[in-house]
Amino acid sequence: MKKIMLIIATSFVATTLFAQKYEAIRNTALLQQFQKAKDDLDKAMTNEKFTSKAEAFILKAYVYASLAMDQSKKDTPEASTLLNEADAAFNKYKTMDASLALVTDQVYQNGAVNLYSGFYTLGYNDYKNKKWSEGYDYLKKAMSYSDLLIDKKLLSSPIDTNLLILAGITAKNAKQKDDAAQYYGKLADNKIGGDGFESVYRFLVNYYFTKNDYAAFEKFKTLGGQLYPKSEFFNYDKVDFAVGLQDNFEGKLNAIEKVLATEPNNFKANQVLGEIIYDTLNPRDETAPLPSNADVLEQKMITAFQKSSAANPDNELPYLYMGDHYISKAAKAGKERETHQADMKSRAKPGKPDSKEDVAKRDALDKKYGDILEQAKSPYEKVAALYAKKATLDLKDKQQYKKAVGYLADIAAFKKAMANKVKNTTEAAKYAAEEKKWNDLWETL
Repeated sequence: MKKIMLIIATSFVATTLFAQKYEAIRNTALLQQFQKAKDDLDKAMTNEKFTSKAEAFILKAYVYASLAMDQSKKDTPEASTLLNEADAAFNKYKTMDASLALVTDQVYQNGAVNLYSGFYTLGYNDYKNKKWSEGYDYLKKAMSYSDLLIDKKLLSSPIDTNLLILAGITAKNAKQKDDAAQYYGKLADNKIGGDGFESVYRFLVNYYFTKNDYAAFEKFKTLGGQLYPKSEFFNYDKVDFAVGLQDNFEGKLNAIEKVLATEPNNFKANQVLGEIIYDTLNPRDETAPLPSNADVLEQKMITAFQKSSAANPDNELPYLYMGDHYISKAAKAGKERETHQADMKSRAKPGKPDSKEDVAKRDALDKKYGDILEQAKSPYEKVAALYAKKATLDLKDKQQYKKAVGYLADIAAFKKAMANKVKNTTEAAKYAAEEKKWNDLWETL
């Protein structure tokens, strides 16, 4: 029994001694004798019994972080080393005390505060020097302590605005966009605005559009518009972003098709898709080669225009683009036709008929040209009908109306010529009447 009592007494004495040791080192630090406190702590940390309690590690975090922030060490490489060791000690403390009860201790809370301030300062210095990755690593650590201090109500503000914006900027420039979105999202959710914060909402709008998260895209676009009503940026829709955020044809195509995957009947998305393909199939440089999949793209374009016209039947744009495309395509076929006719003429001999091969090719080219013109006819008729219904026409409307009517007259004239060629007087008369109708209308416009 005496032996047992002796062991208990010895253990009690040891515990008391270590408690006194913690207190002694705390008091030394409180006197701002941080180097001595560190020296004493380092010796104590070699004892397993001393380190068996969580307090040893939060004490180390407090002492090391305080020394790092001391004027003799501040902004030195040693300060960074001390802060990292303090951070490691604090993380060890958290694993040993899930309640984090000592964080709110009047003394030990200074450890978390100094870790926050120290990492903030290091991160800010790297931010100023555009050392994005290094700065972000420090600011990310500062953020963990900021969150802890807010959670423990050791900071009065619900969010750390300055740290969030710095962390967001450095994360973005360090190519950590997912993290940047989290930091910026906290600012946006708290409707933080004013000078210097519009870029937060611009980033979030762009970010969530590229993630195909259209709900979040609309959310932050709306918030940005509320806080910055004079900014045109927040008036752009999904289609504008699909086009604007991509630099090449394939990128724009894929982006718009992603929009259409969720909104297949979106007028603007279908119309812009058609227009982008139109520009590719009808380049200003007529000598530019067409894509190898031009036929596939053409069908995709026509389908897009058909969908946009179905979504908005009173809009003439889809029909104008379809008509113009087929006229442009017909012009290429017409040049091929004219080249062959000129070649036939150059080889013709008086009194001798053209070869069967030449005649067959001529007739095939005539048909090809006529078939393409026929494809332009229906869209232009729709254009003419829509303009005819309008009460007033501006200058641009009149120009487009006149263009459509002029091409309809040309189409009728070609068909009349083909009918006369085969001596089909009935068809020739019909197309002659059509030609006159459109020419008469053209004269009035």
